Amino acid sequence: MELRHLRYFIGVAEEENVSRAALKLHVSQPALSRQIRDLEDELGFFLLERSAKAVRLTEAGRTFLTEARAVLERTDEAVKAAREVVTGERGELRVGYAPSLTARILPPALRAFQAELPNVRVRLHDFSTEEMLAGLREGKLQIAFVVRLTPAMLRGLRFEELTRDAMCLAVAPKHPLAGRRAVNLEEVAREPLITYSRKDYPEAHEMLGAMFGAINRKPRIVEEHDSVSSLIAAVEAGTGVAVAPRSLSCTAGLRLKLIPFSPASAPLVIGAAWSKAGLTPAAERFLECAKETSSKLE
Repeated sequence: MELRHLRYFIGVAEEENVSRAALKLHVSQPALSRQIRDLEDELGFFLLERSAKAVRLTEAGRTFLTEARAVLERTDEAVKAAREVVTGERGELRVGYAPSLTARILPPALRAFQAELPNVRVRLHDFSTEEMLAGLREGKLQIAFVVRLTPAMLRGLRFEELTRDAMCLAVAPKHPLAGRRAVNLEEVAREPLITYSRKDYPEAHEMLGAMFGAINRKPRIVEEHDSVSSLIAAVEAGTGVAVAPRSLSCTAGLRLKLIPFSPASAPLVIGAAWSKAGLTPAAERFLECAKETSSKLE
């Protein structure tokens, strides 16, 4: 039994006439009659009662008509659902992100994407940099938002810049530097520094090395943390200070004071990364939403 058998049967049942059904289905009358007989032979019972001028459904035929319509309807739904997955209009999109980097980009981009493609479920994964890179290479993530990394770290991946974020010094509200309008790196070099773990966020240590290398000093790191929430808590408690992007204020709120550097340090480049194999249609549209959002940032 094939789907065409069901379509032919439904056509004859609705027209109650083989000739009219044949015209509607664009098939010859003998061929249509043969297909219906083949279907009945396979089922082992009659679906139609035939007369010289018309056909009528048997009791079994009426039941089979209802079920045949349901089968074709479900088939059409399956094709439509599969096509929407291929075109990116349905399915699941797995996105990696770092909260402190994407606080200004991700929420509006997500709203725009979901308004356009409501049938795509977006799963957000708050991962470390190393976890995001592994997720992209293993196919567990379709796209991730990260800082610009070295070519070695981006092996097998593509990266596109979205925005840049000014670097600041994050301190507790009662820290001696909290009232300052700006600080310089010489002052920061004398402070105990809190940062992210080297294992999970190697790029953070590379950035600090470059910043303090410019003044021939080494950062005095006293603690390393594996998440932004624990880093904020440590700085708030007065354990030390942290070099962080301005967007950290979206996550920390009034818990920390962010002070600009003078002279200004090189900004943090934030962008999207994905496999060199290419973006899925849904991921490509999500990237476009992120670009549109980034273009509106000051």
